[in-house]
Amino acid sequence: MQKKLALTCGLSVFLAATLSAQETPRFSFDLGAGFTTPVGNTARHLDTGWNIQGGAGYNFSPYLGAKLELGFNWLGINSGTLNNLGFPGGNVHVFSATIDPIVHLNPKGRFDVYLIGGGGIYHQTQEFTQPTVTTFTAFDPFFGGFFPVAVPTTEILSSYSVNKPGINGGAGIEFGSKWRGKFFAEARYHRIFVTSDRHMDFVPVSFGFRW
Repeated sequence: MQKKLALTCGLSVFLAATLSAQETPRFSFDLGAGFTTPVGNTARHLDTGWNIQGGAGYNFSPYLGAKLELGFNWLGINSGTLNNLGFPGGNVHVFSATIDPIVHLNPKGRFDVYLIGGGGIYHQTQEFTQPTVTTFTAFDPFFGGFFPVAVPTTEILSSYSVNKPGINGGAGIEFGSKWRGKFFAEARYHRIFVTSDRHMDFVPVSFGFRW
């Protein structure tokens, strides 16, 4: 009798663990985009921009996972900074590759809150630009000839790129079916360690889909 009871309990635990594993996909993927706001001293030099990000993750359990994320943030240099430096235009864009643990507070529900953060490498590029006009040669079959066409474009006057380490941390919400993926909205604080006494800080707010 005791052996049958122990065997039944063991099978019950095994089945429960199997069903739990089946409910949570081992791998996840996401894609999102939104706006990026500079903060702190960075906000004195840059305007609000935009972002796009995508990632692939592995779920150790319904509550804990980790993801590899690639992100791109573009922010314009504000007019005050440009006037002081004597350039008509400019921007800063950042490509990031980070590893980010993620903790879900209600993974099995239709509405979930999660915490996410980590670190990695940030490729920061700073460009100063000016508007210009480029001439191309076009062909019109009606008139049977080639003629020049002037197209507005942007000329890069100066460009500088650097790779630096950085960290991030934030939170988000998910809603939808656990079987067909979920929509998400999240905000994260990023800090790039540019030098020993200077850093770049910004907060991307992203909206997307995770499956």
